[in-house]
Amino acid sequence: MKAWIAGALTVTLAAGSAGAAAPAPEPEPVDATLSTSKGERVQLSRWRGKPVILFYEDKDSTTLNLPLKNELFTRGRERGLLQSAWVVAVANLEKYDFFPARGIALSYVRDEEKKAGVPILVDLEGTLGDAPWKLPTKTSNVMLLDAEGKLVFRHSGRMKEEDRARFFTALGALVGQDLMTAREPPEAHP
Repeated sequence: MKAWIAGALTVTLAAGSAGAAAPAPEPEPVDATLSTSKGERVQLSRWRGKPVILFYEDKDSTTLNLPLKNELFTRGRERGLLQSAWVVAVANLEKYDFFPARGIALSYVRDEEKKAGVPILVDLEGTLGDAPWKLPTKTSNVMLLDAEGKLVFRHSGRMKEEDRARFFTALGALVGQDLMTAREPPEAHP
């Protein structure tokens, strides 16, 4: 009887492990060559070493995820996290890559860059719409890359509250803080 149970258990374990899915391959770091608003060519890998929060938007979608952007900067200031991750915006200017529209669009981006206080790169060739990124080019895209440049989170379109919660959970894991709980005020010292 014991031999039968042991044999059945061995067969069950072997069948269970044979049917188990293989672990997903480790994502590869992604990179792209884009331009600064002043025309300098740069690699996204320039921002490695810390997690990267990357926004890729065309001019008509910059407000789609405004709640996330506001919450991100509010939490960053409250928790002292603004130095823990890079925030990089990429403006999809592919449809403005002709004279004189290009110059006007780049001037607008430079003005927005000053207001936002974060670098705004420009994508004049639709680079992030091509492989390996394959991002939709006419909406807001939010990505989170780890310090090595591997994709951890990606969302296209307007984020719902549950999407923002998943984003902050993933970001918290990368910066080593629970960003979903309310922060306790610091204790007063006499």
